[in-house]
Amino acid sequence: MSLIILTVHLMIALALIVTVLLQRSEGGGLGIGGGGGGGGGLGSFMSARGTANLLTRITAILAACFMATSLTLAILASQNKSSSIVDQAPAVELPAEPSAPAAPLSQ
Repeated sequence: MSLIILTVHLMIALALIVTVLLQRSEGGGLGIGGGGGGGGGLGSFMSARGTANLLTRITAILAACFMATSLTLAILASQNKSSSIVDQAPAVELPAEPSAPAAPLSQ
């Protein structure tokens, strides 16, 4: 079950990355999702404003799905917790006090 949710989680993460990179940034950075003019991409069949609204909605939906799968994976991980690796380590007894230094050898 958790493997399926983890796979969906990774696909959502990749889709979220792509939609964020498609959006037009205010500074003109990685915004490759269309825009004005007769250029290719998403701007050819929708206006720049419509594309921005669509990508904003898609980003919000993907972010909500990402959070839901994150919480689901966290809940599944806490239920399947058997024990800590520290609990399985063998106990090491330390000396109560440091030993006295060895007496110097006389010549």
